[in-house]
Amino acid sequence: MCTAFFDGAGVIKRHADFPSRYITPRHVDVWCPPDNEMSSATRYPVIYMHDGQNLFDSALSFIGVDWGMDEAMMHLIRENRYPGAIIVGIWNSPLRLREYMPQKPLILSQGQHILNRFMEQTGGEPLSDGYLKFLVDELKPFIDTHYPTLPDPAHTLVMGSSMGGLISLYALIEYPNVFSGAGCLSTHWPRGEAVLVDALGAALPRAGRHRLYFDYGTETLDADYEPWQQRMDQWLQAAGYREGQDWLTRRFEGAEHSERAWRARVHIPLGFLLGIR
Repeated sequence: MCTAFFDGAGVIKRHADFPSRYITPRHVDVWCPPDNEMSSATRYPVIYMHDGQNLFDSALSFIGVDWGMDEAMMHLIRENRYPGAIIVGIWNSPLRLREYMPQKPLILSQGQHILNRFMEQTGGEPLSDGYLKFLVDELKPFIDTHYPTLPDPAHTLVMGSSMGGLISLYALIEYPNVFSGAGCLSTHWPRGEAVLVDALGAALPRAGRHRLYFDYGTETLDADYEPWQQRMDQWLQAAGYREGQDWLTRRFEGAEHSERAWRARVHIPLGFLLGIR
């Protein structure tokens, strides 16, 4: 079932209980630029985002503050004469931690203690490989069929925060020929510690065809992220990424780990990943 919502800043269509062979059904919200910004000849990049219920509606969001993704995109459209992009918000599920935790790094022998601890805390092993199969094999073909997308890798991006930052990076690593860019806000590195950082860093695609954005604050959970992010930054440099060109890491003094903080700065990764100067 599909329901449309009009909020003055584009159109949001909700595909309720989107079915999958790989994960439990969940809602998928799709934001499109306003009708007066669209034409039959216009096709758009697509940004796939996790924790979809937190993106557009404060009544649904975790802390009562949403990311304001529609407002952020409209700002880019108006200020830069940019046609816009389609935003696909994939709702999370009660299995969020297991679906967002990168799976392959924990299978490594040196990751066994991290895996055991993760399973004790969450009740099972990571399910992220299935989640990504849903995204790539089921959801993306549906979106490309029913919406005016630019389906090639250069115009297909993925973004999220916290555990959503981890799964966004993992998506680009696992499917470098599907996604050209990943936005990872307040990435929750401590969940997998050095084992996870190093495994993902060693698996990065070589620089040249991808863009990567990372950031972190200095308060609440984000206060622990800086040394882990610096470790990942070293891997990015080793893979040939050039800061400010195809990779950006930003530190936000005083920023907390919340939708409120991500709302305040999401225009930065949007502009960087979409190549808006």
